[in-house]
Amino acid sequence: MAGRKGIWVRSPDRPVKPEAAEKRRIDAACEDFIDTFLKPRFLPEIRPTQWNYVVDIAGRWSGGRYRFVQRYRSGMQHNKGEEFDAPFARLDRMGPDRFDLHWYRHTGQWWKRHEGLTLSEALRALKEDGLLNPP
Repeated sequence: MAGRKGIWVRSPDRPVKPEAAEKRRIDAACEDFIDTFLKPRFLPEIRPTQWNYVVDIAGRWSGGRYRFVQRYRSGMQHNKGEEFDAPFARLDRMGPDRFDLHWYRHTGQWWKRHEGLTLSEALRALKEDGLLNPP
């Protein structure tokens, strides 16, 4: 096919970045979910230990994906005070108010648990599907 330009087509399996207004709406809903459900249930207080311990639960965007992460701090002598994020669930925005919900396995792989959900359905699934909760 010499001389012919390629045609790019969006894969239906790839997340799509939201427009600014929708992104703000998703952020607000997810931050409210973190503050009213995740933190009270999974981080009611910070308990320092001699190992890694959770100090925060937050959300982060990466393209069309919104990841729920736990922020850990090290209590070990060789790296005391260092912090890192560990994801546990992810919303992939597949279109306007359509999300796939993924679970982060201990193997470092993401596994799709639910697909084609609205934002409110996805947040409800995060509450009810124990596999998607923080470890």
